[in-house]
Amino acid sequence: MLTLSTGQKIAESEISWQAMRAQGAGGQNVNKVATAVHLRFDILHSSLPDDFKQRLLRLSDKRITKDGVIVIKSQSYRTQDANRQAALQRLQEILESVAKRPKKRIATRPSQSARRKRLEHKRQRSQAKRLRKRVDLDG
Repeated sequence: MLTLSTGQKIAESEISWQAMRAQGAGGQNVNKVATAVHLRFDILHSSLPDDFKQRLLRLSDKRITKDGVIVIKSQSYRTQDANRQAALQRLQEILESVAKRPKKRIATRPSQSARRKRLEHKRQRSQAKRLRKRVDLDG
């Protein structure tokens, strides 16, 4: 059971696992023990709320397929259990990144005094730059 900070719970049955041999160097053990794992989490068929699913699908993450499945491969550790925990941790990070609803932006306008100060500052900067110009001695 995976629990998010928002209180959402994801059952183990919603996550599928596939064990495989890890890639790369590692001696004789790497050729005979399936320590790497692939985690698959189908966003569309999960128990998450619809707005949560939409935010997940809008993420531009290479681990999310076009079909809406999160695929995480973990092969950093020497044991399958440690790799499973690492993959679950990464899944939780992805889900936590979209857990909070984004704040709705409230349109505001600058106050009249703020506009006046901005224009005054522009005039002062313009005057300072004008004074830096080369002086024409002929005229």
